[in-house]
Amino acid sequence: MTSTLQNLNNIRTLRAMAREFSLDVLEDMLEKLRIVTEEKRNEQSELEQERAEQQQKISALLEMMKADGISAEDLLGSELLNTSAQPKKRKPRAAKYRYTDADGSEKTWTGQGRTPKPIATALAEGKSLDDFLI
Repeated sequence: MTSTLQNLNNIRTLRAMAREFSLDVLEDMLEKLRIVTEEKRNEQSELEQERAEQQQKISALLEMMKADGISAEDLLGSELLNTSAQPKKRKPRAAKYRYTDADGSEKTWTGQGRTPKPIATALAEGKSLDDFLI
């Protein structure tokens, strides 16, 4: 929240600021605030009216589609409806490398993400990734 808005929303701050102005200046500010408020109300009512008109148009089009036997799937195609509802998940990557863990268990790595410690230490010792290929 900006400091101006905080000042306008706080009655104590408004009273302290009002002490610095004459009554004529305060009444002028009040009238300007009323004008701005009325403009905002008109703007919101116009927006609501536009939304209501748009909804009426949508309803009329849906009724026309029902009367003609057209469904949303026919209009958009079933593929578009299914893909928009569910995001595609990528397939898990196949493991490329096999290594033995410090516990002695054999594990695999896809080659993506952080390099496992046993492979990283082997690479530091001079081995190559080809030594771990499956």
